[in-house]
Amino acid sequence: MTGGSPETAATVARFDLTAGDVVGEMGYDDDVDHDLRDAIEAATGTEMVDEDADEVVDAVLLWWRDDDGDLIDMMVDALTLLADDGVIWLLTPKTGREGYVEPSDIAEAARTAGLSQTTTVGGPADWTIARLARGRAPKKR
Repeated sequence: MTGGSPETAATVARFDLTAGDVVGEMGYDDDVDHDLRDAIEAATGTEMVDEDADEVVDAVLLWWRDDDGDLIDMMVDALTLLADDGVIWLLTPKTGREGYVEPSDIAEAARTAGLSQTTTVGGPADWTIARLARGRAPKKR
């Protein structure tokens, strides 16, 4: 991986991305962490695609702020891009930053969208990162 801080490199390593993976991006705005974006593209060797792309992606990077609308709708939209075994990396502003999202709101939105929050990853200075994966289907008897 080239460029970026060791902290950014460590964050991207937790994303478990490999060369050739395709990462979709939703919620891009002026406040995103460009070093993180660059490190993801360096790790995969591919440019991120936006929500209008026609291809299935291995992961979605979803930037979300409290005033961005309906989080459930955005999660459901992200699922339409995602491979069956893919994950959503939800980035929300850290406590005290404009656009902060309550963890309980994230948990409720994820449950409603059929997702499970599996972990939280230490991220860039201004963002909290949650890993969301599809909920497991009930076992058939």
